[in-house]
Amino acid sequence: MKRKMMKAMTAVLLTAALSIGLVGCGSTKPAEQAEPETESSDEEGGGEEERTGRIGISMPTQSSQRWIIEGNEMKNQLEAMGYTVDLQYGEDLVEHQVNQIENMLTKEIDVLIVGAIDSGAMTDIVKKVKDSGALVIAYDRLLMNTENVDYYATFDSIRIGELQGGYIVDKLGLEEGKGPFNIELFAGSLDDNNTALYWEGAMNKLTPYIDNGMLVVKSGQTDMNQCATLRWDGAEAQKRMDNILSSAYSDGSHVDAVLAPYDGISIGVLSSLKAIGYGSEDMPFPIITGQDAEIPSIKSILAGEQKQTVFVNVKNLASVAVTMADQYLSGEEVEVNMVDYYDNGVKKVSGMAIDATSLDIENAVDELVGAGYYTEEEIME
Repeated sequence: MKRKMMKAMTAVLLTAALSIGLVGCGSTKPAEQAEPETESSDEEGGGEEERTGRIGISMPTQSSQRWIIEGNEMKNQLEAMGYTVDLQYGEDLVEHQVNQIENMLTKEIDVLIVGAIDSGAMTDIVKKVKDSGALVIAYDRLLMNTENVDYYATFDSIRIGELQGGYIVDKLGLEEGKGPFNIELFAGSLDDNNTALYWEGAMNKLTPYIDNGMLVVKSGQTDMNQCATLRWDGAEAQKRMDNILSSAYSDGSHVDAVLAPYDGISIGVLSSLKAIGYGSEDMPFPIITGQDAEIPSIKSILAGEQKQTVFVNVKNLASVAVTMADQYLSGEEVEVNMVDYYDNGVKKVSGMAIDATSLDIENAVDELVGAGYYTEEEIME
């Protein structure tokens, strides 16, 4: 179906750090970005023209707080502009997500924004979307092994892993020669392309100390495939940690650090540790990392349990995807800061990557409340 291209100005703008000098650049690392902002319309006449168009938003699950925040943020922003939005959650079942996108096609969507449950399982359905004439934006998780993806809205995933691994290095004092320490490694779901990137970043920091013996992986599980957690499931992480503790730490030795790439995994690991007495004076909690700044993990950090999380401001990422969709439907050039950069096995996809922030007990409340991400009451209640 031929798409109607609007000529209105964009309502959601990326800041100058994103838009000046970055568009069309061929850098291999994302530049440091300021947060996208939303402009208000002119109240004294001459306000922005309302858009028309249909946008499908396909998110992977509601079991993680972040996806709910992002889905609602995109829906609210786009509907405020005048677009018709169909927001669906696949609840971690690939067939559900595919069926939901099929239904979106019957409504003649102009843009699909998709956070894939399985990055490699969407080939057929996104081809149908492209064949219909719609734009495809991969959201947070790159669509793999397909030419039918136009843009990618993402965080700098390698940098996130580096923040996690670097935090462990710093807090254990490894650069000062302290050690050896025991560490266990967790990775995300193998069907998410970000898993390998998080792992790469973290191991950039940790591998030198594993190789020189200052970090000891007593389980012997140092390969990403051994450490993977299907669907990022905290219960699976807890089960694996239970097995590691019973098999590798029955001699009375303690875990000093756990690399965990996501807060749900961190909470699962903590549950396992608590069950055998960690959290006491004799068995302090290890340094446990995380990602997404979910409220249960922020509360855990403030209680002295989980030590760190990486704050990825998903509201900003939602604004990036909204901007891409709006620019396309308005007939404007879609702005990116990573040109032909993300290799999905078939093509190199251009995208917009934004940075993340390491949080711990020292800065978590100030950063999250200051960004308007949570209220202090939400964190403290």
